[in-house]
Amino acid sequence: MRTSWVKERESDPVKTQMYYAKQGVITEEMEYVAKVEDLSPELVRSEIARGRMIIPANVNHTSLEPMAIGLAARCKINANIGSSAIASDVQGEVEKMQVSQHYKADTAMDLSTGGDLDEIRKAVIESSKIPIGTVPIYQILHDVGNKIEDLSIEVMLEVLERQAKQGVSYFTIHAGFLLETMPKIAKRKMGIVSRGGSLMAAWMMHYHRENPFYTAFDDILDICAKYDVSLSLGDSLRPGCLADASDDAQLGELKVLGELTLRAWEKNVQVMIEGPGHVPLNQIERNMKLQRELCHEAPFYILGPLVTDIAAGYDHISSAIGAAVGGWHGASMLCYVTPKEHLGLPNANDVREGIIAYKIAAHAADIARGRKGARDIDDEMSDARYSFNWEKQFELALDSERAREYHDETLPQDVFKEAEFCSMCGPKFCSYKITQNIMDNPEAIEQIAREAKEERLWELKKMN
Repeated sequence: MRTSWVKERESDPVKTQMYYAKQGVITEEMEYVAKVEDLSPELVRSEIARGRMIIPANVNHTSLEPMAIGLAARCKINANIGSSAIASDVQGEVEKMQVSQHYKADTAMDLSTGGDLDEIRKAVIESSKIPIGTVPIYQILHDVGNKIEDLSIEVMLEVLERQAKQGVSYFTIHAGFLLETMPKIAKRKMGIVSRGGSLMAAWMMHYHRENPFYTAFDDILDICAKYDVSLSLGDSLRPGCLADASDDAQLGELKVLGELTLRAWEKNVQVMIEGPGHVPLNQIERNMKLQRELCHEAPFYILGPLVTDIAAGYDHISSAIGAAVGGWHGASMLCYVTPKEHLGLPNANDVREGIIAYKIAAHAADIARGRKGARDIDDEMSDARYSFNWEKQFELALDSERAREYHDETLPQDVFKEAEFCSMCGPKFCSYKITQNIMDNPEAIEQIAREAKEERLWELKKMN
């Protein structure tokens, strides 16, 4: 849908949404987002210019439907897909991408580490109408034969430009993890749990040199500005267990990410900040506030956070609890977790489970934040339930297929789509129906209630 929009701007010296916003220009992407979000176009423009909102939209991903990430917009969710060295299949990743879009993920990240990474990414982007993000260090390592010591800044920048040319709309760059932070990691229970962060640590310790993503940050910004690739500044030192949450390593990196944010904005590159992984429930609000303060209100993109470490197989639930609280207190996008977290590579069904858990969390956060119109669909669902409109209930559910499947498990016949009960209570014990029968004559109810009140007052008077 963006082909003509991009073509009109192809001769402009800078083509990022932030650049146009700073110039006072409302782009077609901003207009589109404003309509979808029910915001004024001027508000969208001003939020992008300020850095509080981003529209991740690579100029080469012209089939992308623009979306916004920021506090003024709805809380978004990201789905992670990707191959591994053990399981890599182009069609399998395309299927995960299709599932992600079917269940309405707002963005997706291709985290592939095995197989033909360029072909997988090409197929994923071609099949996607939502922004695609990557963690370039995975391909950088792949392209140097998995020998971290062979990583050079030249290879790093070549991979970044290659991915940008393909249409990647945001990069996770682990640039905030500095060599001086290494002693703090030794104090942790679980060290570094970010793959990108651990790879940077290995490179820095091998060469005794500063993080190459940090030293080459200006070159990275030039690539991002050329293609309008947003930066998702990665949290290399996110806590991997509750014991490590909110420690000096995590917060020290967050301060550096704040400094890098200002440098990116100077070059008109859009930025969001990645956030913590495992955080006790009572520390989530503080983490959200610290990010806003240290990173100048750039959108916060959080993984979970998981609020317990013992939910293996159910970490999509544990993390969705934390995500809902994080979204309530200011996170702009939630990175989903699947049931396979900590256990294995997610399949298409795991992607579905993770997305729905996080759609629930994001919607709950929007309601808690008083987002305009957020509760409207809940009120529609309440009306449909109370009137036994089963088809409407299926339609309104976040996972319509699952809602229908569970209903039809015990009452599959079409006649039961008109029934005024479900298999939980049956026809004799449905509280809705009982209430409706009682409330059938409101005038009589008023009379009965009035007489009961008068009688109670009379009895109290006699007692006194």
